[in-house]
Amino acid sequence: MSITRRNYGRGHGYTVDGQKTPGVTTIVGATMPKDALVKWAADQTANYAVDHWAELTEEPPSKRLKRLQGARYEDKDAASNRGTEVHRLAELYISGQEVDVPDELDGHVRSYEQFVSEFDVTPIHTEFLIVNRTVGYCGTVDLLADLTTSAGIERWLLDLKTSRSGIFAETVLQLTGYRFAENYATLGEDGKTYDEHPMSDLGIQRVGAVHVTGDGYKLLPIDVDHGSWEYFRHLAWLYRRQDDLPEFIGPALRPPRRPAAVAS
Repeated sequence: MSITRRNYGRGHGYTVDGQKTPGVTTIVGATMPKDALVKWAADQTANYAVDHWAELTEEPPSKRLKRLQGARYEDKDAASNRGTEVHRLAELYISGQEVDVPDELDGHVRSYEQFVSEFDVTPIHTEFLIVNRTVGYCGTVDLLADLTTSAGIERWLLDLKTSRSGIFAETVLQLTGYRFAENYATLGEDGKTYDEHPMSDLGIQRVGAVHVTGDGYKLLPIDVDHGSWEYFRHLAWLYRRQDDLPEFIGPALRPPRRPAAVAS
């Protein structure tokens, strides 16, 4: 049995025992309603049009349309790049490595440093893989660490978020998938293959999300239970059956042949 993760561009994919396997975020992203995202895209396009009105009027209609069609991706790509870089810097920092922080991310890194200091964070694993073969998914967990809270030292499974809007409901499902994984995997001594271990070996006591912004952070406990696990499993079931929907469409019907009318 084996797990592989392959990075491509800003994305990545998983293979489990030679079979392509969806990630937790892929399952959730493909099956959850996106009403807020649709409104966000419309707002971004409208804002871009107002902010660049003078420039757009000088463009021919086809180029004007192309710029408006791509307007929402400028903000999305910037946010995605920021999130990816903050994750990378956080992993280096929590691992005790030297971090060269770009000026535009200085606030995020300082906020993360504050979180690590105030909760006396001791990392156990960073950026490690999880797998559930029964349901059929993989994922990459940001951080497993011991935190000192008012209840004492607790072991937390954590996801790092950098969105401006805070933590979305999808985060509950994402962390549910991680928490109910069957095994976790870490790189072996060869640095290429992964060694698997039972998820129960990690001794997880709490699950949460760390929302890091340029001016602070919030540690938000996430209550994952069998109810959220049932919800996630339904989403995984739906995800796997999306490609089957065209099979329910039958061939076009022809009208019945009727006897030719007899001339009187």
